[in-house]
Amino acid sequence: MITPGQTADILLTANRAPGQYYMAARAYSSSLAAPYDNTTTTAILTYDSSTSTFQSEPLLPTLPLYNDTTAVTEFTTSLRSLASSEHPVEVPQTIDESIITTVGLGLRPCLPDETCQGPGGEKFIASMNNISFVFPTISILQAYYFAINGVFNPEFPSNPPIEFDYTGSENIPADLWNPESDTRVRVIIYDSNVQLVFQGTNIVSGENHPMHLHGFDFYVVGEGFGNYDPLLHPLNFNLDDPPKRNTVGVPANGWAAIRFKANNPGAWFLHCHLDVHLMWGLTTVFLVTNGPGLLTLEAPPPDLPVC
Repeated sequence: MITPGQTADILLTANRAPGQYYMAARAYSSSLAAPYDNTTTTAILTYDSSTSTFQSEPLLPTLPLYNDTTAVTEFTTSLRSLASSEHPVEVPQTIDESIITTVGLGLRPCLPDETCQGPGGEKFIASMNNISFVFPTISILQAYYFAINGVFNPEFPSNPPIEFDYTGSENIPADLWNPESDTRVRVIIYDSNVQLVFQGTNIVSGENHPMHLHGFDFYVVGEGFGNYDPLLHPLNFNLDDPPKRNTVGVPANGWAAIRFKANNPGAWFLHCHLDVHLMWGLTTVFLVTNGPGLLTLEAPPPDLPVC
């Protein structure tokens, strides 16, 4: 399972008898209604010493169904770091900055000049902690560096505004269906150990959200279905050999927890890598402050194009 925007290092052990072998992959879709490309992609692996000929009908491996969440979960939760002297694990053991954020969809009234495809003729929108990101007309990095006021709001919250049954289908507060719109970012002190928990919601529909963070790799220390319990679930976090990634698939109607050290100053985009969700506002920015000495933002070059 590789989500949109995700990368993986794969070690192929060539220990089969000489011949030609087929590799195959198909799409995974956790959404009940969203269209997707139901194409099975194939490749042929050929041993140099093989004298075999291509088969007219490839013998494809048995693939999981396109909506087999169980197979996806068994694979993603089996991944581990090497945790060796050559590939050490540096997952933060203590936390300075703890953030829990909902990730999900919503709806807002359709304006007269818009064509909207949401339920009841409304427009789809997406949010984190009930804030749908508004893209500014000035670069956030430029605004931060030059201290330009009014471009962004630095008060992205540490927790959802309302606690509810995030992955249930009943008693969802009406205000959460129509999130507020704002250019809300989070300021993080340089070298902080950050724990970030993504909590999926069932507003409109629950689905897998591939959350991608620019500027950092992170460790996926836990994931599960249902609502995240901040007292219970951390007891089972993998702090010994968790996988190191740059994108994590938040399970449909579930949660995922990551940890990283914020040691890269700058303005770093955090967003769902389903492009339509990004444009709907499932986005924020982490502003990591300057560190000591040379660990600071450099001045932009004089010929930097203006956004």
